[in-house]
Amino acid sequence: MDDARQVLEAERARTLARLADLTAGYDAVVAASLDTNADDEHDPEGATIAFERAQVGALAAQARDHLVEIDAALARVADGTWGTCERCGRPIAPGRLEARPVARTCIDCAAAGRPRR
Repeated sequence: MDDARQVLEAERARTLARLADLTAGYDAVVAASLDTNADDEHDPEGATIAFERAQVGALAAQARDHLVEIDAALARVADGTWGTCERCGRPIAPGRLEARPVARTCIDCAAAGRPRR
């Protein structure tokens, strides 16, 4: 479990760095748009700026969601349930955990979309 904690903490650090970069990028897009025409509908650059703002905002939201998943996985490591499927109670395959350390379910349950027991 110490290896899992190290992997998750490294993933958390990378995600925090990514979120900081995205936040800075979002702030830059917003700052750039302050000097442009506020009428996105009629400004030829307006749609581009709005798209960039929406795209960076969506990526930041994904990073925040991933942090929530990482923190939940770290809590499972702490309570000894990391690596156990939350739906069927069977072990999650090591390959799945290596590819997706925040996984809550085994491959079978994830594929079947089984309700929790």
